[in-house]
Amino acid sequence: MRVPFDDVFQANQNGSYSPKAKVKIGGVMMTPGVAFTRGVSFSGVDIAKYAGHDLEIDKQPDGTIEITKVY
Repeated sequence: MRVPFDDVFQANQNGSYSPKAKVKIGGVMMTPGVAFTRGVSFSGVDIAKYAGHDLEIDKQPDGTIEITKVY
């Protein structure tokens, strides 16, 4: 399912981003409350640089969002 970046991550006042739910990228899991900025890589992906873009996701039965592609 293709969704906007902002459906999965929230922008924080300090310029960082945090996942709105459990998010899996490659083999790395992030939980709400984890903050990251540009330059921080998860499974080789600097996800913050895709703010404003769409993400391809798969929602797992436990509510985890798995990011499979960035546009």
